[in-house]
Amino acid sequence: MNTNKDLNYRLFVQREQEFVRTDIKSEFEKYNTIKYGDVEKVAENFKKIRKNFYAGKGTLSDNPLRNNIYHLVVAAGIIARICVDGGMEHDVAYTLSDIYIRKADVAKTPDEVIDLIEEMQLDFAARMKEIRKLDAVSLHVRRAVDYIYEHLHEALTLEKLAENANLNPSYFSKLFAKETGSTVKAYIINAKVSTAQNMLRYSDFSLSDIAFSLGFSSQSAFTYVFRKTTGVTPGSYRNIHSFRSFDLD
Repeated sequence: MNTNKDLNYRLFVQREQEFVRTDIKSEFEKYNTIKYGDVEKVAENFKKIRKNFYAGKGTLSDNPLRNNIYHLVVAAGIIARICVDGGMEHDVAYTLSDIYIRKADVAKTPDEVIDLIEEMQLDFAARMKEIRKLDAVSLHVRRAVDYIYEHLHEALTLEKLAENANLNPSYFSKLFAKETGSTVKAYIINAKVSTAQNMLRYSDFSLSDIAFSLGFSSQSAFTYVFRKTTGVTPGSYRNIHSFRSFDLD
């Protein structure tokens, strides 16, 4: 299909309207703050962008809501690729991108999509910050973190992790706390609760299934830990944050 006619017309209209598209260098400088996990800078940048969100952006649809959805889709694709380049797992980056595109797909207002774009950028940046933090830790601790996430279905203990690292439990505990800023127990709990939050948001698994899949001895034990960590019960969290709450009536 020959698009020269349409291209020339759009370029003419843009010149007449004195439209200046954001240059690539400036655009990717903003994306790189996400790649490098600079959460504060990402928030600061978006605060400025929000004031004149459409400046430098092309019109992708005459429908304001659809236009913003398309911009989110483009941003999600770029951010996922940049974060993969920065060390994020391929499946994690693209699945996270899919999640935000699906959330935008059922958004009801243009402003809601802008909020999602900000949330997406901060989410990716926070995850990249953690990845870069892990790059600075020892091989023993990095392997321990990998072991935790690979065995969330088990009742993990300091002793088990120390044994897996071939280190004395006392020494391993001090090393882990020094390099992660968290005790082993707190890190395990946060990892399990964070995973539970995603399961509550984006799956239909029952609370008991989630509890046992994350190594809790019972649903009540899971509820106790989840509530102590987040301030709400798993059921309440699902009612508030479930992806289904974004569905159209």
